[in-house]
Amino acid sequence: MYIESEKKIVAKSQKETFEFLKNVENFEKLMPESIEKFELLSEESFLFQLKGMPAIKLKLDKTEPDHLVVLAAASDKLPFTLRGKIEAKGDKESEVQLIFEGEFNSMMAMMIKNPIKKFITTLSENLTII
Repeated sequence: MYIESEKKIVAKSQKETFEFLKNVENFEKLMPESIEKFELLSEESFLFQLKGMPAIKLKLDKTEPDHLVVLAAASDKLPFTLRGKIEAKGDKESEVQLIFEGEFNSMMAMMIKNPIKKFITTLSENLTII
């Protein structure tokens, strides 16, 4: 399954946006209102739970300074990644696109596609107001 958000303009430089996304604690600020739980597990991992969904543990998997932050599921039960691609749009603006990639059976994919799409849209929209 491959889902990408629209590209969003963030009123921060590329470096500032990268540093914000690299700090996993900041994801709490991006979560939808339907969040029931957010727990920082380490400097590189956190657990979150949305209403009606199981808790999901994410860990910082990879970074490429100033333009890529990759989070990966910490469980093999739901193998997926969430990538944040960041491009400079001037000194004080950047453009961010979130990309969700995961391998799920067709039944699971059908059940989670819309909630995941909504989740990624909310994360990217909340990025524009940080």
